[in-house]
Amino acid sequence: MNIQQLRYVHEVARRNLNVSEAAAALYTSQPGVSKQIRLLEEELGVDIFVRHGKRLTGVTDPGRQILAIAERTLRELANLKQVGDEFSKETEGSLSIATTHTQARYALPPAVKAFMERYPKVRLELHQGSPTQICEWVINGQSDIAIATEAIDQYPEELLMLPCYQWNRSVIAPPKHPILKEKILTLEAIARHPLVTYDFAFAGRSKINQAFAARDLKPNVVLTAIDADIIKTYVALGLGIGLVASMAYDPAADKGLRALDASHLFESSTTRIGLRKDAWLRGYAYVFIELFAPHLTRRLIEAALKGGGEDPGL
Repeated sequence: MNIQQLRYVHEVARRNLNVSEAAAALYTSQPGVSKQIRLLEEELGVDIFVRHGKRLTGVTDPGRQILAIAERTLRELANLKQVGDEFSKETEGSLSIATTHTQARYALPPAVKAFMERYPKVRLELHQGSPTQICEWVINGQSDIAIATEAIDQYPEELLMLPCYQWNRSVIAPPKHPILKEKILTLEAIARHPLVTYDFAFAGRSKINQAFAARDLKPNVVLTAIDADIIKTYVALGLGIGLVASMAYDPAADKGLRALDASHLFESSTTRIGLRKDAWLRGYAYVFIELFAPHLTRRLIEAALKGGGEDPGL
């Protein structure tokens, strides 16, 4: 048995039993992967995968336990490498942040700039995806930190959730749009106009749906998008009014639009950081988190990872 065999079975399982994709991801050949999996199964005395001819079609009962152990082993090996790098290369390495477009575009730039000035030899990677993808990337070890509003709380067993900040929404419209004449903005007024807003999986969309449903209203959503820039583009074209995170509207940059505060209509949303509970973080990862959310100090994060129970608050 060797580490490479564990990597092979883990990657095959992660690639939905597609041996060709696993081999490509591991920069090796498909026959080589298949051979090493067979050798591991022979040594263990059990089949890890169910086969139909040469094709893998499922995972056996002992295989599920073996894959769980393999995943834990590979994570601990990655942690060992992190420990070595922390003390031999304190200011070098890489940090992968998985986040949504809204966070990457509007919330993260100051922290990213400050971090890169402080750690010029650390390669910072920003990976954008849906909230669910973001969480899975961190759980699978592809990214170190998840930053999102939705979905992080759906993985309480795998991810430690730390609140960063709260935010709310604004209605945006072209300068002469009738919505701007409303003395008090209401959900009823918003529902009378075509609405352009976020896709269902993004940026606190669930809070928007809940607010309208509570008043027995159905908004006329004519277009959804995954980021505010696209929403603003189509609102400026006259397709409807927009509902975006307030941080996404900049009066100086968005001169062709006007905004109305809608925070009194919707429950505020909380952006959270998600960390894998068994992760060992480099020192500069703690620095990045504190640059983004100053109340999340290294002492507090380490206590939370250890189950210390400190409430990071907001």
